[in-house]
Amino acid sequence: MLIVTKLVELNKMLSLNTSKALAYKQWLFYIACGVFYSFSLAKAEALPLESYKTHILASGLQSPWSMVELPDGRWLITERDGHVVIVKGKTQVRVKLNLDGLYFAGQGGLLDILLAPDYSQSKTVFFTFAQGTLKSNRLVIAKAQFNNNVFSKPSIIYTVATDKGTPQHYAGRALILPDNTLLISSGDGFDYREHAQVITSQLGKILRINLDGTLPNDNPFIAHQNPDAHAVFSFGHRNPQGLVFDYDAKRIVSHEHGPAGGDELNFINAGMNYGWPVITYGKDYSQALISPFTQYKGMQQPSLNWTPSIAPSGMVYYGSKHTAFTSLQQQVLITTLVDRKVYAVNLANNSLSQTAIFPETSGRLRDIAITKAGNIAILGDGKNATLVLKAAN
Repeated sequence: MLIVTKLVELNKMLSLNTSKALAYKQWLFYIACGVFYSFSLAKAEALPLESYKTHILASGLQSPWSMVELPDGRWLITERDGHVVIVKGKTQVRVKLNLDGLYFAGQGGLLDILLAPDYSQSKTVFFTFAQGTLKSNRLVIAKAQFNNNVFSKPSIIYTVATDKGTPQHYAGRALILPDNTLLISSGDGFDYREHAQVITSQLGKILRINLDGTLPNDNPFIAHQNPDAHAVFSFGHRNPQGLVFDYDAKRIVSHEHGPAGGDELNFINAGMNYGWPVITYGKDYSQALISPFTQYKGMQQPSLNWTPSIAPSGMVYYGSKHTAFTSLQQQVLITTLVDRKVYAVNLANNSLSQTAIFPETSGRLRDIAITKAGNIAILGDGKNATLVLKAAN
């Protein structure tokens, strides 16, 4: 009865044609998925094989998005309203970043956080966040120094060139590659999905920049006459929020949200077209057909397709260097928002077998990280969220 009632309310809201209605529409579809669908995985031996204990690292978090462990064992956790929670043992300190033009609405706000490769010397931390207003907003990446529990004022090093008028689909994930270049996932903006196929738009793309915000001279479209294409690394993406480097196979792995179905896991290569919205295994939230094509010449097929949607959020690669959970080696670990589980996808020999792990941890899960000891931290989503640690015995 609740779902039927909400559907009636939704029909009324759609006539408003506002960003609030769009956000409500997405939320209702995700709820419906949770009621009517379950994601079935091939039966496999329960993972991880190792025994472990669960510890609470932080609690009372307000709409957190990502986190990183510092070399000294402290944690930095971003909250979308612009705060960073500093966690040391049982102590939590919430500090407000001075972010120019932070746009905290819909899916926007302060998003990803990562450390510079030379963090021990430079104390440099990178952030992605939404900037602007409802009428005109964009994703940016900034850097700041973190000393003695104090952040310097973040300076913006790169701004996604294409503005949009919705508070949706920022993507916002960042990854530093072994060559010290930086990948940034930029979403399609929800109402702007056709931009994903336009090289001169920076929506629906994975972008590549240097750590100072300049552009590498070997980007695939660096010779394009339009400078907005110069940062584009790959295109045809919808809303990629998982971005990791598989150092064992030396490849980039991404996942992205589809619409109603069609969530994807992809291996990312320079200059490649990943199809959205020309090819997709999903439908629109209204169940209208987005495209008649699931394949098309010159467009990459997803390595994994999740239909119905699981809504993948964070992702981390548990490689051969990590030994606390050897049974998870060479697998990507993925948190989900709709399925409310953590999945391990085995990349060894491209098997791509999938297993739900840590069954006692459920609810909307936003991100996942590996500690320097090889243990696994899982971040919840929404109000009063927690950060928990799975520590091998």
